[in-house]
Amino acid sequence: MTVNNKTVLITGASSGIGLDVARGFLKKGFNVVLNSRNPEKLKAAAEALAEEKRIALAPGDIGDKSTGEKMVEVALEQFGSVDVLVNNAGIFGLKPFLENTEEDIDRYIHINLKGTYFVSQAVVRQMKRQGGGNIVNIGTVLITHSIGSVPASAALITKGGVHALTTSLASELAEDNIRVNAVAPGMVRTPLHGGADVDSFGGVALMNRVGEVQEITEAVIHLATASFTTGIILPVDGGFISGRN
Repeated sequence: MTVNNKTVLITGASSGIGLDVARGFLKKGFNVVLNSRNPEKLKAAAEALAEEKRIALAPGDIGDKSTGEKMVEVALEQFGSVDVLVNNAGIFGLKPFLENTEEDIDRYIHINLKGTYFVSQAVVRQMKRQGGGNIVNIGTVLITHSIGSVPASAALITKGGVHALTTSLASELAEDNIRVNAVAPGMVRTPLHGGADVDSFGGVALMNRVGEVQEITEAVIHLATASFTTGIILPVDGGFISGRN
């Protein structure tokens, strides 16, 4: 992929992995459309990236179908194309299975699954018009390698749906020259964990540490630009699924 005038849309881009993914794509020469639910945080993120001419903002709740449509509209108005989508926005939390409420389940479905689905749908419509594109979803290695001390069934059933969507769309959209892959992070140091001692989980991976956001960015950019790769769910986990210390 040549990046001149290429545009990437990134959900959940005001902090953590999404913000660093935006930084990485800007460094590679892409235009970026940033999304977050919080307009003030999104504006602050854009200012921190300091690339005003190559950044556009599309705040909104991705669980609202119109948000994905707005992201596409902004991308076309500002930059003229929709070439890459990074479905990064998501929520995660720990709660024992029997304590989850209907409201908990609805919230995870709304953001993690419904949001990812409908943003992708809006983007794919435009990618088909353009003759192709690339989607990179963010999942988690915990879908296939769970941890007993990390009770996250409500989050994981929806992230598992993101993995399923990845492989399904890779098959369905290949004839349209649209590639769909996912990065499945292990434990990564992000604001998503709040004040938790993230480093305490480092020992479960062979590399004996947690990951950093820039290491997820490297994998996302690789999948977005690897022209003969589709349907892959790439673990970026320090060796968590390969063995244990």
